[in-house]
Amino acid sequence: MAVTVKQVHDRKALRAFVEFPNRLYKGVSGYVPKLVGDEMDTLSPDKNPSCRFSDLALFLAYRDGEIVGRVAAIINRRANERWNHQEVRFGWIDFIDDDEVSKALLDKVAEFGKQHGMDTLVGPLGFTDFDPEGMLVDGYDYINTMALIYNYPYYPEHMERLGLTKEVDWVEYKIYIPKQVPERIVRLADIVQKKTGYHLLKLTKKNIRDNGYGRKLFAAINATYQHLYNFTILPDDVIDHYVDTYLGVIDMKFLSIVVDGQGEIAAFAVSMPSITRALQKCGGHLFPTGWFHILRSLYVKHEESVELMMVGVLPEHKNKGLLAMLFNDLIPRYIEAGFEYGETNAELESNLAMQTQWDMFEKEQTKRRRIFKKAI
Repeated sequence: MAVTVKQVHDRKALRAFVEFPNRLYKGVSGYVPKLVGDEMDTLSPDKNPSCRFSDLALFLAYRDGEIVGRVAAIINRRANERWNHQEVRFGWIDFIDDDEVSKALLDKVAEFGKQHGMDTLVGPLGFTDFDPEGMLVDGYDYINTMALIYNYPYYPEHMERLGLTKEVDWVEYKIYIPKQVPERIVRLADIVQKKTGYHLLKLTKKNIRDNGYGRKLFAAINATYQHLYNFTILPDDVIDHYVDTYLGVIDMKFLSIVVDGQGEIAAFAVSMPSITRALQKCGGHLFPTGWFHILRSLYVKHEESVELMMVGVLPEHKNKGLLAMLFNDLIPRYIEAGFEYGETNAELESNLAMQTQWDMFEKEQTKRRRIFKKAI
């Protein structure tokens, strides 16, 4: 039977869109479900402030009345203006191993893009860089991190047959936690703190919520990452949304901030205990028992890994030993928590400065992700 693609227009269809991957990847050890409620909020224009500068359409592919694929079409007007291009993004893409299905989905995204004056199809990307992005092209045997995308090995093969080509690649690393803080890190951190005005700032949730440090931290993130591929500078309302979203689950002892002599943020490391096993146990649902597994992994009995969400030094503070201060602060906390290794977020393969920072540790590259692109 032919494939039919329908746009999502109601909550029932949205829930089907969000839950489709749980059926597609059932029993796959590397797949980590997203929390259904969070995904529905992210894909609801009335709840996601990123939709104030983005156009969105969600599509489901059907065959014989059964869902066989999904995709989101996104036009990030803020990024298009900043980077001077006319791109329609595809994200949240999943499909059975059938060329007719993948083609029908991307044709709909291209059609949506052309209706809005776009000339290029690119993805997988989300609304901003804080959404899952990058199609897995290597590392399928590793369990996925909670923040990124898992997909079958046939996905990139479909992209290539549909005429999409590589735009950029990201790589991910497993960083093994040492038994003690390496002496060179201790020594350098001590020198920096004694001979400069830099010092560690321990934040509380009250600081972040009531004293403006949430916005200050995201302003530092904007400044650090603004020159990276397709980065979207986040406005204050989106920053406030992310602060509200993550503040409830973040464990402050795994957040480290370095400030300069004027008290301005110079470097940061945002990490959190992995909850991938907990998400697999609950299938992406908080109820009836999912909340228990997640809270247990976050605060009681940690899983074996910590996710290194963001580690950065602002451009004007680079090469001053601030990474040593961050690692000297966090490694003892990781050891005490029983973490065996950390997993980096996706890093551009061309961002050698980011990758070099891990050379002081035992590490291995575990995954590679790709953004695909095609003129439409």
